[in-house]
Amino acid sequence: MKQLLVKSGKVFLKDVPAPTVSPKNVLVSVKQSCVSVGTEMAGVKMSGLPLYRRALKQPHHVKKALQLMKDQGFARVYKQIKGKLDAGLPTGYSAAGTVIAVGSEVEGLKIGDRVACAGAGIANHAEIIDVPVNLTVSIPDSLEFGPAATVTLGAIAMQGVRRTNPTLGETVVVIGLGILGQITAQLLTASGCRVIGTDVDEKRIQTALDNGMDIGIKAGDGDLVEKITKLTDGYGADAVIITAASSSSEILAQAFQACRRKARVVVVGDVGLNIARSDIYTKELDFFISTSYGPGRYDPLYEEEGADYPIAYVRWTENRNMSEYLRQLAAGKISLANMLQDPFDIDRAEEAYGLLSAPGAKPLLVLLKYPEREEARKATLQVAAPAAKSGKIKLALIGAGGFAQGMHLPNLQKLKDSYELHTIVSRTGLSARGAAERFGAANASTDFEAVLADPAIDLVLIATRHDLHADMTLRALKAGKHVFVEKPLAMTEEELQQIESFYSENPKGPVLMTGFNRRFSPAIAAAKKALAGRTSPMIVNYRMNAGYIPSDHWVHGPQGGGRNIGEACHIYDLFNALTESQPVGIQAASIVSDTKYWRPDDNFVATLRYADGSVCTLTYTAMGSKSYPKERAEIFVDGKVLTLDDYKQLSVAGGSGGWKALTIEKGQLEELTALAATLKSGSAWPISLEDQLATTRASFEVDRQIAL
Repeated sequence: MKQLLVKSGKVFLKDVPAPTVSPKNVLVSVKQSCVSVGTEMAGVKMSGLPLYRRALKQPHHVKKALQLMKDQGFARVYKQIKGKLDAGLPTGYSAAGTVIAVGSEVEGLKIGDRVACAGAGIANHAEIIDVPVNLTVSIPDSLEFGPAATVTLGAIAMQGVRRTNPTLGETVVVIGLGILGQITAQLLTASGCRVIGTDVDEKRIQTALDNGMDIGIKAGDGDLVEKITKLTDGYGADAVIITAASSSSEILAQAFQACRRKARVVVVGDVGLNIARSDIYTKELDFFISTSYGPGRYDPLYEEEGADYPIAYVRWTENRNMSEYLRQLAAGKISLANMLQDPFDIDRAEEAYGLLSAPGAKPLLVLLKYPEREEARKATLQVAAPAAKSGKIKLALIGAGGFAQGMHLPNLQKLKDSYELHTIVSRTGLSARGAAERFGAANASTDFEAVLADPAIDLVLIATRHDLHADMTLRALKAGKHVFVEKPLAMTEEELQQIESFYSENPKGPVLMTGFNRRFSPAIAAAKKALAGRTSPMIVNYRMNAGYIPSDHWVHGPQGGGRNIGEACHIYDLFNALTESQPVGIQAASIVSDTKYWRPDDNFVATLRYADGSVCTLTYTAMGSKSYPKERAEIFVDGKVLTLDDYKQLSVAGGSGGWKALTIEKGQLEELTALAATLKSGSAWPISLEDQLATTRASFEVDRQIAL
């Protein structure tokens, strides 16, 4: 399918695999999408800046990148960032079209329904989009696709008005009469308010006046505050809504100064937020931020999982705002008639954006249209010619997220004598194609089933979110594929039993390897060499200074399974590897806190007693400083003390040996090397099935105990 992307200050079209429908989503064939003149053009401009200037504007991203560079090395992280930018970034967040597929868990929508869709990174300028149900609303029968495609802008404006809480007869000032300001002014008029609007563009002022706004003031033409004060009998406005965009805080200061005592100021647009206390204190003004479409925005449980807020407690969610905006359009309470232009065909998108970047007056609305094309529904695209028969392991990667692109794919390139990257599957076609082009895969796809049906593929590497691991693993094994699955192998005992049953029925089945990489790290290889021939059990103390993750992060939710199952399992497997044994007893306890800030699996201690007599303890905590190294281990045995420092160094007191490196080396490259050796030679699995099952069950038992 065709998708519009942003790169180097320009937009361009690219063919990418069409998405497949997710269980809680609907698949929509887009008929028209709306270009957000302000937001999207700002993104286009940002993409044209050198990398260092973008970094200065986004310091929070810089901090994250610097930490990654510290852990993984400058070259690897720089290539990852540059590769993502070079592939182009998606744009668009408001569209309308027809449902062509419905997820298995979706109710209330069916194939053929006309819908409007919202969401950055979701309702993209693309022929087909996969949209969560709470970001999808039905279009009234009398409303055409063009006006309906403005649904996101309408919901943003409506939420700004709701935050203002206008009452009949109040005077409300709207600063900035772009499309958000135009819709805002009409909503206020429909609410019975007297509306004063201001903008630098006289044509926009006239458009708003034609649509019912009471008074227009040209910005920069005299003292705005004085004019508003005169128009309100010397009192000032009851409320001001800012829908303009400017880095200056002067707009905010003018809004405060134009208000009466006890008035409200609501910020919808992107403006400077430096507040002078004197502007708000003496009048005791209320200052509000309006967050996008309304309640539910940025809540993954609402937007991704489809959980609604009860109408009795949250009357206007983002979905209900979207629906009401369309109803207002259909009823004629809001009109876009003097703002809409003929839509541009998607093939003329560059021309449309050129119109928006040209000097002079710009249109308030630009729509893109998408002619019906059967080939748009292809979920797999050939990016490069498949390699000739080489004897290499043909691999399909499932899940081209940050970890896969930052770790596994670069490692597979290093191991190109062993592996051939055949297909990359990702939830979005853009991510799949971008990774395929960057790392040399033959195919890019969004269709996992196509991988299972492809006889050329030997090995499936699963790097999706945790909740998909067990099901995908089992399906791939049943299809006869070898599987490398990132941890955790499973999140429930039932899932694990299904995998165990498969091997009970197929003892010579495909190789299964869970990504418990730490046992393969150079530091642990050196440790095992130093431990060779030990004559007594071991005491192992392992500390993981994991750092705090907010409770609403996906790791804590149904997709992640929590930190014990999702991360601490690494260490239980490492204990198995060090002792060359399996646990026979487990005791675990979490801190008891009088606040819900800490979850049970944020801070706990787990002690595992092994069949060989060893005792291994994991202290897992989110309470430590991030400036302190993340992982440290001490191993006591036979008069020796082995100390592991964050997989950069291993020292041995009372014996010989040790290891040291400049960067953290946790064994991801070595585990793929070991797997290749197994698949080529038919030798023993790198990690036995028994160890993989025992490790996963250990994490389940720890989870059970710390939840008590």
